[in-house]
Amino acid sequence: MLAIVRIRGRTGIRPQAEKSCALLRLHRINHMVVMEESDTLKGMLQTAKDYITWGEIDQETLVEVLKNRALIKGRKPLTEEYIKQNLSIDDYEGLAKAIMEGKLKYRDIPDIVPVFRLHPPAGGLEYIRSPVGNGGSLGYRGETINKLIRKMLIAGVKLDGKN
Repeated sequence: MLAIVRIRGRTGIRPQAEKSCALLRLHRINHMVVMEESDTLKGMLQTAKDYITWGEIDQETLVEVLKNRALIKGRKPLTEEYIKQNLSIDDYEGLAKAIMEGKLKYRDIPDIVPVFRLHPPAGGLEYIRSPVGNGGSLGYRGETINKLIRKMLIAGVKLDGKN
């Protein structure tokens, strides 16, 4: 299961990359989608690699994202009661497990908003015009995407000086 996050905006984007981002539903900065890996997806990722970052999401991070940032239509948060009523799954952990195992696709959940709207990362991003291998933020991250996502779940910066 891959987590894909848009890092750069729309100004000066190549048309092919814009089309790939639109197909991935990544229209704005700090939006994230969770998708199964496929050959078609790999092609879209390579086309849009100068504007996005991606990697393999683990189940614990997916549970945190579902609890904190998942929305249903009407901008209402996804609750455990909604999960029990509509999916016959007990809790967030069960939902994350079903998504990770491929038994359920995230976009097939009734009335779910298919995009996670994340905060800017606490502590900021690295250089947004270079790939991860060169000290930047773009491209394939592997398992370190989980660290970035956890930084993006925190709203803003703590002003008390403590981490």
